[in-house]
Amino acid sequence: MTRRRWLAAASLVGLMVIAMGAGRGAADMSDRTIEIDIHYSRFTPGTLTVPAGAPIRFVLVNGDPIDHEWIVGDAAAHERHRTGTEPTHGARPTEQSIPAGTTVETVVTFETPGTFSYICHLPQHEAYGMVGTIVVTGD
Repeated sequence: MTRRRWLAAASLVGLMVIAMGAGRGAADMSDRTIEIDIHYSRFTPGTLTVPAGAPIRFVLVNGDPIDHEWIVGDAAAHERHRTGTEPTHGARPTEQSIPAGTTVETVVTFETPGTFSYICHLPQHEAYGMVGTIVVTGD
């Protein structure tokens, strides 16, 4: 499959997913919204539990006067980000840049149960404690 056809197919699937979600109504998504506040270079809450297979809207509120990022993944994903090869994020739902004083929203569906970390990998932020945990349950 050519790159152009692959992109067209991926776009079509994305539009179908959005359309299916729109049919559920705003009330359905509102009870799957989690706000994560960033203040003094800390994530609050620091531990979350979400169900597998359900879209979760994360509202990331950066109350700090400095930029942060929110990267969700397993140990291998975080090891890749510790090298700092990507200056900004936003193309993937689990990788978001949050400029100082702004709010960013993303929707993530965790397909399988497990435990994942969310970390800010900007210089020294992880060492300072910008780390959280998401437990995905099979319920």
